[in-house]
Amino acid sequence: MEFKDYYQILGVPRDATADDIKKAFRKLARRYHPDVSKEADAEARMKELNEANAVLSDPEKRAAYDQLGRGYQPGQEFRPPPDWDAGFEFSGRGFSPGEAADFSDFFAELFGGMGSRPGFGGAPRGRFEARGEDHHAKVLLDIEDAFTGATRQISLRAPRSDAQGRLTLVERTLNVKIPQGVHAGQVIRLAGQGGPGVGGAAAGDLLLEVQFRPHPRLRAHGRDLHLALPVAPWEAALGAVVSVELPGGSVRLRIPEGAQSGRQLRVRGKGIPAAQTGSAGDLLLDIQVVLPPANTPQARQFYERMARELAFDPRQQGRV
Repeated sequence: MEFKDYYQILGVPRDATADDIKKAFRKLARRYHPDVSKEADAEARMKELNEANAVLSDPEKRAAYDQLGRGYQPGQEFRPPPDWDAGFEFSGRGFSPGEAADFSDFFAELFGGMGSRPGFGGAPRGRFEARGEDHHAKVLLDIEDAFTGATRQISLRAPRSDAQGRLTLVERTLNVKIPQGVHAGQVIRLAGQGGPGVGGAAAGDLLLEVQFRPHPRLRAHGRDLHLALPVAPWEAALGAVVSVELPGGSVRLRIPEGAQSGRQLRVRGKGIPAAQTGSAGDLLLDIQVVLPPANTPQARQFYERMARELAFDPRQQGRV
């Protein structure tokens, strides 16, 4: 996917004010609007202009784009990193899937999901008294928090326009209670921490979507935990009982005799703990047979003896 420089498309500097962006878009729209333009590429250019304006005229999308776009040139290969939007506080406003589809793949990759997630709708506008908008943000937690529960300080950055129309990021820190049993994709609702109400109405809520930071050993899928389990050749061949360390404590399990790399073992109820409703996940272990290195004369003798005495060809009997 190619990176798009929206500032270059509108012909404005990166520190342009909201008014600068509005003026530049209107000027270029008069030149390239398909109804009046005689330019051969008017329709394509107008589509580019609409897309650039949709991002740069919105403080939230502009702030996200600015963070992602540092150091990239137009046309350069680009992929947004995982969880790039973690820590950004967004309002409920967003693009519907249909609106996002009108723009490029680059736009849809970054902003196609904003405002379309379940539970992230905004409040109605135009009334004298109206509840504030719900805001949402993605937060990254440690898998260990799901086992114990915790209170964590969460820092969020909310894009705002200052009095001169320049983009700024306002940061706030909240103490958030993380319930035991929380899982990736779960939403924690903080009442009254969203947008302010109008005419004395209640403020909206802040909806925190939970994701887990990468863990050196564990991967979470829903409430299930996946773990690669290294075993020695004799443990795999003869069977063994091994201990596996988890955030909630150690688990002892039996490796079946004749286990092969790639075999998966399931331990019921040893994944992410149950929340108030629902059941605990499972622990799924992918066996990986690890060979000792032949880096000493004694180790080499063991391997040479195995080669002589064991009638074994891994490429026979349908193994390849």
